[in-house]
Amino acid sequence: MQIAYRARDITEAHIVAGLLNANDIEAYVGGHYLQGAMGEIGAAGFSNVHVEDDDLFPARQLIAEYEASHRVARARERNDDKPDSYVRWFLLVIAVLAVIWLNL
Repeated sequence: MQIAYRARDITEAHIVAGLLNANDIEAYVGGHYLQGAMGEIGAAGFSNVHVEDDDLFPARQLIAEYEASHRVARARERNDDKPDSYVRWFLLVIAVLAVIWLNL
């Protein structure tokens, strides 16, 4: 068995293992019991995704594709924040105008 991916937390390790299993690569998640020893704070570096030696190269290719698409999604999320800021400013202006109008 080889470590194909070192996850930030146990949830991410299961996501990657599910991706590999869906692509016919048998994957195992290790570090379950080490994660619980840290309490409620998310422990990093204890969760690993293991695959068979023969599946290491295809697994790392799939993981690279997953990480590339994950970065694109995060970049899009940053741009999606723009309309919300306009709505917040609009509501603030309406609230200020309502307060001024009620004090007249």
